[in-house]
Amino acid sequence: MSALRQSLDDYLRLRRTLGFKLESTEWCLRGLVDFIDAAGVEHITAELALRWARQPANGEPFTWALRMGRIRLFAEWCRARDPRTEVPDKGLLTASVRRKPPFIFTEKQIADIVLEAEKLRCRRGMRALTSATMFGLVAVAGLRISEAIALDRADVDLRESQLTIRNTKFGKSRLVPLSSSTIEALRRYEKRRDQAVPLVTTQAFFLSERGWRMTDWAVRYNFAKVSRATGLRAPAGGYRHGHGPRVHDLRHTFAARTMIAWYRAGLDVERELPKLSAYLGHAHVNDTYWYLEAVPELLQLATERVTGPRAGGCR
Repeated sequence: MSALRQSLDDYLRLRRTLGFKLESTEWCLRGLVDFIDAAGVEHITAELALRWARQPANGEPFTWALRMGRIRLFAEWCRARDPRTEVPDKGLLTASVRRKPPFIFTEKQIADIVLEAEKLRCRRGMRALTSATMFGLVAVAGLRISEAIALDRADVDLRESQLTIRNTKFGKSRLVPLSSSTIEALRRYEKRRDQAVPLVTTQAFFLSERGWRMTDWAVRYNFAKVSRATGLRAPAGGYRHGHGPRVHDLRHTFAARTMIAWYRAGLDVERELPKLSAYLGHAHVNDTYWYLEAVPELLQLATERVTGPRAGGCR
């Protein structure tokens, strides 16, 4: 093991003892170390850091800047161990924070995604079964995909019709009530899962084809593949399944459609928003208000609530 790779292991271990999860950071920094090792260099240089951070060449500037920020923190830590370490300048890669507008699925598009997921090729059938059920659950319950992956069997209470979401993005836990139709779908999944994988090797509720807990990468790959098959993603150079809606947009769709239904029902959305914020596990209700800006139909409905409907407006 190289000294730089050992430094990375120590760095990640130290920061995790302080409460950081660092999944994306670890992927970024391990890629950097591999890149530096392949170049035959023993320490971080600003030139190699810049080349790594700006991959792929057609990537988003914000992604490059975020990656460089992670590299800079690691480089500053490494310099205390190895004075040869070069810390990239702060102004080397900069970009303003830009939150990507959500894609709001129609009911038919969600149904098509679930049906196409059921066709995913697999020997045991678990890849198709888990993908279809997980995508459907995220769409009707508004979960983060990481929350669905992390569900253990004990977290899915079919008798009480609820999920227990533990230690999520902001260290919170919450209960998520489910409809009777969703519970029935989870019950069918549980039965078929136990038939296909009778030997329990993990407490995970959702299983991969090998009987293990699903990985974030596998879920996103399967969603991209299904989206391509349903026509939601078009091919793009260098991307096998193209650019298009993300699995996280299922959560966005749940939130936006809930708020749209409230407006159309004449409810006081200002009073209802804290409920949705708690249900989604947002750190602050302002995170839920974001949908008013990000979804044109919601912005139009909110405007009509204040000023009255205009000709040609949403109904």
